[in-house]
Formats: sequence, structure tokens, C-alpha cells
Amino acid sequence: MTPTRRAYLQLHIAVLFFGFTAILGNDQLISLPAISTVWWRVLFTAVSLLFMIRFGKSLHRIPKKYLWQYLLIGVIVALHWLCFFGSVKLSNSSLTLVCMATSSFFTAIIEPLVLKTQFQKRELLLGLLVIPGMALVVGTVGEEMWLGIAVGLLSAFLAAIFAVWNKKIIDEADPVEITFLEMSSGLLFLSLILPFVIHFDDDMAFLPAGQEWFYLLILALGCTTYAYVLSMRALKYLSAFTSTLTVNLEPVYGILLAYFFLGEKLSAGFYVGVLIILGAVFLAPFLKNK
Repeated sequence: MTPTRRAYLQLHIAVLFFGFTAILGNDQLISLPAISTVWWRVLFTAVSLLFMIRFGKSLHRIPKKYLWQYLLIGVIVALHWLCFFGSVKLSNSSLTLVCMATSSFFTAIIEPLVLKTQFQKRELLLGLLVIPGMALVVGTVGEEMWLGIAVGLLSAFLAAIFAVWNKKIIDEADPVEITFLEMSSGLLFLSLILPFVIHFDDDMAFLPAGQEWFYLLILALGCTTYAYVLSMRALKYLSAFTSTLTVNLEPVYGILLAYFFLGEKLSAGFYVGVLIILGAVFLAPFLKNK
């Protein structure tokens, strides 16, 4: 198997695990608010990665200019997850996952600016194809869901930023070390703002209860540690745009999982919009070969 084919396989496995994320963030499984859910997620993930990197003995080899960039990316990842789980709480799992598909459009604009490359008409076109699908999705839900959709779109924008930034400096350290640094800085950032959130919301739930501990462990170890490292390894052989466009399959996997595990059912227009997004995903490699 060629490195590129292996990278595609690794990325699709990672996306399948990512699809479980919105399911686990649903109130039916984890009822904690978004910031509590994300805090526990990055804590468990950082601890698990600490063992994988032998307690950070090799981190000193990373040049400081890249070390600080990984730490800043970790803050963006934390903000992305806050918006992601906030969107799940404000709307539902399926809508949040569809919002994430717009990250390909954001990436098509951000990637040339960050990597100093030319804008690719093909990538812009494929990114734009996601918009009609997104419009159909929004048009099928009530106004009470619109705030959740807006937060979900912000989450997609942040995802595009850290995907492109990671791609730019992916070769400067081992993917596991990068993931540890980003999770640790995300944990530190959330730990700094958490007391202020609790101060203004005395009734905010922080400690998991009962089976929530189990679901948080799955969220951290399976949907984060394993999936995130796998996707980082794939990013070494794929462009940030190709990676993000493949991640657009996350709503497809996630919506199917939401249907079977949570019983979420939406209108026909919603699923037509999803099919348009899926069409853009499969059209990308075809046009690239041409």
C-alpha cells in the first residue's frame, strides 16, 4: 500500500471516530455543558498522550518558534470544540455535523493565504458546492436552531484554521508530540477561563455522573487520542484541503449514527443537502485525477 493510499485509509478511520463525537456530546449521553465536556476531554487525552511520548523527554528537541505555534493551535482547537459541543447543545448532533462540512470552503480560502500558494479554482468550486447543501439544511429547521447553526459554522471556521496551520508545520515534530502539546495548551486555556464561567453560573455542572465517565473516556481515548493522531499522520501525505474535504464525510457517518443511536430524524430537504455535500467529497479526487 502506497503512503498516500494508507493516508486516505487512516483519515477515513479517523473521520468515522470523529462522527461519534457529536453523538457522545448529545444530552442523552453526556449532559454536561460544552466547557465541562471539553475540559474533561482534553484532560483525559493529554494524560493518555503523556504516556505515549514517554513523559515528554523528546519535547526539548522541538524549536521554540514551532513549539509556541503548536501551543497556539491548541487554543484554537479548544475554541473549536467549545463551539462544536455548544452547537450540539443548541441544535442537535446532525445539524452540527453538517455545519462542519463548510470547513472545506473556509479551507479553500485560508490555505493559499497561509501557505503562500495560488488559489485553486477547483478547490474553491468544490468548497462553494457545499453552500447550496448547507442552505437546504438551514431551510428545513426552525429559527430556534439557527443560533446552534451559527455556532456550528464558527466551529467549522476554526477547524479550517487549525487544519491549515498544522499542515504548514506538520513536519517539525512527531504527530503524537504535536497532539500532546495542542491538547495540553487547550487544557491550560480552558482551566484559566473555567473559574470565570463557574463564577457567573453557579449552577453549572462540572463533575460527570454515572455512565458519563465511560462516555467521556470513549470521547477522549477513541474519538480524540486515536483519531486525532491518525489524522495528523495522514496530513503528512495529503493537502489540508483534501484532508478537510474528506472530513466532510463526518456528517454522513455521524447522521447515520445519530439515526440509529439517538433516533434523530429530519426532513427530506435536509438529506438532499447532505447528498450535495457528499457529492462534493467524491467529486474532489475525480477532478484531481483529471
